Amino acid sequence: MTPDLDAVRGWVDASLASLEASRQRIDDLNVYPVPDGDTGTNLTLTVRSLRDSLSESEAEERVAIARDVTRGALMGARGNSGVILSQIVRGAAEALGEVERIDARTVASALRSASAAAYRAVRRPVEGTMLSVIRELAEEAESRSGAEVRDVLLSLVPRGEAAVARTPQQLDVLREAGVVDAGGAGLLELVRGLAAGATGEEIPEAPAALEAVGVDAIHQEQSLYRYCTVFLVEGESLDRDALEEELERLGDSLLVVGDATALKVHVHTDDPGKALSLGTAAGTIDRVEIANVHEQAQRREGRLLVALADRPRTGVVAVVVGDGNRRLFQSLGAAKIVEGGQTMNPSTADLLAAIESVDGDEVLLLPNNSNVILAAEQAAGLASKPVEVIAADSIPAGLAAMVPFDTERSAVENAAEMREAVEAVSTGEVTVASRDVEMNGVAIRKGAWLGLADGEAVAGGDDFDEVAGAVVERLLAGPRGVLTLLTGDEQPQLDALLERIAKRHPEVELDVQAGGQPHYPLLLSAE
Repeated sequence: MTPDLDAVRGWVDASLASLEASRQRIDDLNVYPVPDGDTGTNLTLTVRSLRDSLSESEAEERVAIARDVTRGALMGARGNSGVILSQIVRGAAEALGEVERIDARTVASALRSASAAAYRAVRRPVEGTMLSVIRELAEEAESRSGAEVRDVLLSLVPRGEAAVARTPQQLDVLREAGVVDAGGAGLLELVRGLAAGATGEEIPEAPAALEAVGVDAIHQEQSLYRYCTVFLVEGESLDRDALEEELERLGDSLLVVGDATALKVHVHTDDPGKALSLGTAAGTIDRVEIANVHEQAQRREGRLLVALADRPRTGVVAVVVGDGNRRLFQSLGAAKIVEGGQTMNPSTADLLAAIESVDGDEVLLLPNNSNVILAAEQAAGLASKPVEVIAADSIPAGLAAMVPFDTERSAVENAAEMREAVEAVSTGEVTVASRDVEMNGVAIRKGAWLGLADGEAVAGGDDFDEVAGAVVERLLAGPRGVLTLLTGDEQPQLDALLERIAKRHPEVELDVQAGGQPHYPLLLSAE
């Protein structure tokens, strides 16, 4: 089989149609019974970006088609699942772009490349996620390398179903909730659509056992290496995989993206000179940026970055939802606000555009949502200026991080204190449960109030004051001086709750603000 651009477009359209048909189902069902299930939306928007890039492409050569596919997926990636999918697409596209014809062996090679790229994208890969599913798909294709392409593609669907069904056995949080992984289920829908589009066969719907889907279990951690090193390598016939393999030995937070003529490298390492030497051996290096984290100094090709007198040295980009929350971040010095949060994760391209628009030499990026952190890391790696990602996973945590921010300090200096502020704050939420479940010994009924403290369910019931009060007591269990309450777009009545807090914790200062966020009538933080 020798595909042209029209054939590839058809496959993408079929995959997108399959995913869109299940998008709401994947969004509605998740591990935590809170209204933030957006894995289906994130994957759909990522594939739509890929499709749009292909629609605009006039490429005829297979390598150019692969390049357009890869860039479209990367720039449109939303949420953790979308970012990982972009790496799956990158690995598969690069493998397929190197062959004249697609047979069973090339399908197996493409899936193995996709699996390797996905695992490399995550610092600590977790089984029971879409990583497990893409790995099993690669194994299935490799076991059928002598078959017809049609038969290989059709065999991927039942293997993918089995892989998704196994995710609760691999990940405790899924097993406890009695669900399967959302990212893996979304990937399965893409494979289902691809198989149907490429073979012309009607693919049966997913088994009922796969109707429940869970959250992405990928986690990121702060690098322990000394230097954040970024540079561009230009040349001819650049070998991305070879360079990436050599750089992997030097540190972590590695990202190598681009094509055979230009590669952008981002790596945290204790030996930036070695990283630059590897780049020089591969081609011509340019746009070098080195941040010495331990000495809190910024250098570019050995020269100190000097802030211009007429603009701030460092600016903040924050992902925020809610008019009141937007005003709070701006009042604390945020230069750019990217609209987004639960159910509306911004893409890598959105974050990158905001970073580049900041009037400053360096940028601090606050995702303020756990499902935006990976997209933020990707955008930071692609930026033309130094970017420090502060892994705040909620709006209250992001506000705490903004308090020590100083525009005249470097991004590294600010980041050190801002990360300490995030670590020191405890956060909570009160929302309406979107499904029945038992979590952490708490029975939660759909439509009832649900209270969480630091990500754990602590209370559920019909009485808002009782549920919110339980969250407050958990947050104030240790010594705290300030309790901040951010009301949502549907503001709850807080008089009784505030009176209760004042009586039980007279030493705690209360700060109530109208945040305006959807889905969460009340967000809280204790410092």
